[in-house]
Amino acid sequence: MSKKSKTKYTSIGGQALIEGVMMRGPANTALAVRVPDGSIKVENVDCPLPSERPAVFRIPFLRGIYSFFDSMRVGSKTLMRSAELAGEDDGEEELSPFEQKLNRIFGEKLFGVIMTLAMILGVALALLLFFVVPTAAYTGLSMLFPALQGNILLRSAFEGVFKIVIFVLYIFLCTRMKDMHRVFEYHGAEHKTIFCYEAKQELTVENVRKFRRFHPRCGTSFLIVMLLIGIIVGFCIQIETIWLRTLIRIACLPLIMGFGYEIIRFCGKHDNLLTRILSAPGMWMQHITTFEPDDSQIECAIAAMKAVIPENSEGEIV
Repeated sequence: MSKKSKTKYTSIGGQALIEGVMMRGPANTALAVRVPDGSIKVENVDCPLPSERPAVFRIPFLRGIYSFFDSMRVGSKTLMRSAELAGEDDGEEELSPFEQKLNRIFGEKLFGVIMTLAMILGVALALLLFFVVPTAAYTGLSMLFPALQGNILLRSAFEGVFKIVIFVLYIFLCTRMKDMHRVFEYHGAEHKTIFCYEAKQELTVENVRKFRRFHPRCGTSFLIVMLLIGIIVGFCIQIETIWLRTLIRIACLPLIMGFGYEIIRFCGKHDNLLTRILSAPGMWMQHITTFEPDDSQIECAIAAMKAVIPENSEGEIV
């Protein structure tokens, strides 16, 4: 369905979870997960409201930095909770001696400890792949081909394209995994449900199914925009030393986050030629980060959405 069919814009956004969907509204955050007995469990999530964020982080560009880290924190929290709910009956399996030892040490916090370590390793791997490896790769090529040395424009373009290729390849490989493919289906259900709500149609499976699964405010679009802005920023870094160039690029991340957030926010509130051009790379990428959901997945997204719809729509912070 065309974006022109939308009759209003909303601040409500969400995230696909393990066998469920999380939605963040202006008044509360909730998740809906399909539990092992086949029912949908809806829970409110304790997290700061948009109106409660520090005043300094409501300023354009600065709000993007806050939103990025806040989304990471809430997203990881709800992802862990969805894994717990979706696998509630896993406790019946016999634990290995090593798992029993860990369970005695950490108790109920074991799952959270494992997920925290996984996230730390994930961030470290991301920094390595997206900052160190592209710079080192170009440096290696320039040693083989001296003509490449000193060409900052070519270096920045190479690093940017290298990052995008890594990102696309990583996401594509994730889609080959059955469990991740289901997460991407829930991602599609989340987008379609938001579109249905924005069109002021009743939230039913039949209505939600009609809408498209590509949304301009998607986190995927935000990441692609950040990568593209990073190419432009790279043009301004006139340094070729690997470690120093890498540190400067990491230091520029808050600036990139701020600009990327404002672009995605603008595209989510307007529909014109400029916003379609700006949204295009992210929308293309959503062809591999969202898939058509089944009815049961749409039901989860609807349950999460209904739990965060404000009583007064005028209270939404867009």
